[in-house]
Amino acid sequence: MGEAETPSFEMTWSSTTSSGYCSQEDSDSELEQYFTARTSLARRPRRDQDEPVEWETPDLSQAEIEQKIKEYNAQINSNLFMSLNKDGSYTGFIKVQLKLVRPVSVPSSKKPPSLQDARRGPGRSTSARRRTSFYLPKDAVKHLHVLSRTRAREVIEALLRKFLVVDDPRKFALFERAERHGQVYLRKLLDDEQPLRLRLLAGPSDKALSFVLKENDSGEVNWDAFSMPELHNFLRILQREEEEHLRQILQKYSYCRQKIQEALHACPLG
Repeated sequence: MGEAETPSFEMTWSSTTSSGYCSQEDSDSELEQYFTARTSLARRPRRDQDEPVEWETPDLSQAEIEQKIKEYNAQINSNLFMSLNKDGSYTGFIKVQLKLVRPVSVPSSKKPPSLQDARRGPGRSTSARRRTSFYLPKDAVKHLHVLSRTRAREVIEALLRKFLVVDDPRKFALFERAERHGQVYLRKLLDDEQPLRLRLLAGPSDKALSFVLKENDSGEVNWDAFSMPELHNFLRILQREEEEHLRQILQKYSYCRQKIQEALHACPLG
């Protein structure tokens, strides 16, 4: 798989700020505050307005595929054409928007150099060989050049490689998004679905179909997808949340007990 326009690594990360980094050697309090705020294990109602939907994708004959490709290429205003191959497959470009809430893990040696590192010159960076947590640019967009048989899971893996993300691909999911009659619909793609085929069927309009990479939060939590430091961090979060709940309960009953005792003292005897 390739990409339409391959920006340099520095350009890919340039829209972020240094505050987006938090290495695993940073203070535990900062990491735990982040996970408590963003990744609390308690289920919360969804706030977005996207509605899940399922629609059929018809099977096309070879002649219909060829006609669809001609119609698709006639509608686009760029050089991101689809091409029919001799073996009957076809290639083209898909655009994926990254809408990730949590930071991702990258090798800390790939972190863009700081001002101090630049002054020291090459080979003198202070970065240790460890993972660094990083917030990807909000609503970053990536074009991928894929085959018609490329699966959704392969697209996710390719996106992670492009951004040098070392997290388990099972933490992420690819969604298709469509706007119809003023309503936004969202559907999680199965691992074996073929995004370029969906793109061909929908046409080039982003309103008709667009692809979004998000955290894979549906269903049960897949604990096997997390690293040992992350699992230990979750245990600390659970303990802190439990301690906070206990403190609130004790405070509540202590307050009630105090008010009852005040009422008893205020009552006249007899």
